[in-house]
Amino acid sequence: MSFKANFAKLSLVKLKKGKLNLRVNHQITAPSVRVIGQDGKQLGVLTVSEALNKALEAGLDLVEIAPSAKPPVVKIVNLGKFTYQLEKKEKKERKKAKSSELKEIRFSPFIGEHDYNTRIERIKEFFEAGNKVKIVVVFLGRQMGSKEFGYNLLDKIVSQFGDTIAIDMKPKFLGRYLSMVVSPIKRGKARAEDKLKEESK
Repeated sequence: MSFKANFAKLSLVKLKKGKLNLRVNHQITAPSVRVIGQDGKQLGVLTVSEALNKALEAGLDLVEIAPSAKPPVVKIVNLGKFTYQLEKKEKKERKKAKSSELKEIRFSPFIGEHDYNTRIERIKEFFEAGNKVKIVVVFLGRQMGSKEFGYNLLDKIVSQFGDTIAIDMKPKFLGRYLSMVVSPIKRGKARAEDKLKEESK
């Protein structure tokens, strides 16, 4: 088997090991491509054969990175290292997206101190994971006549976290539910309780 044929076979094997859908070497079907060298420099528009030869000479692979461009853009890379970096980037983005989920914690307007502290600790855990939190005060029966206790409870929560949180949605009643959405922020930004006061004016 020639070096060129063996090279193509090895590249396809490496591609199958990954989870990314990439055209590599002889899978690239465009007649001409814009080539980026292994050092990141533009090599201009070449035929696929010319681009493949340059990759072969360097002992590397030719990967199509922008198939919809005209002409498609390819890059000369170490395929194993390239796919590893892409998978690592995707995993990081998935983790970041997951960490920004909206969590929900429910309170009673007359919640006891122990239950209150337990829920506060849970909110802290969500914040540490980078999540936003929807705080909901649930009113039952005649409790609807004491709405001020719900607002006071939210004030207490906001004051407790101080300038470590931001209010993404100010307190709002929907039926028997008083809700507010908060998210963690870095120190030095405007205090959340000040924002709450401004929005309630």
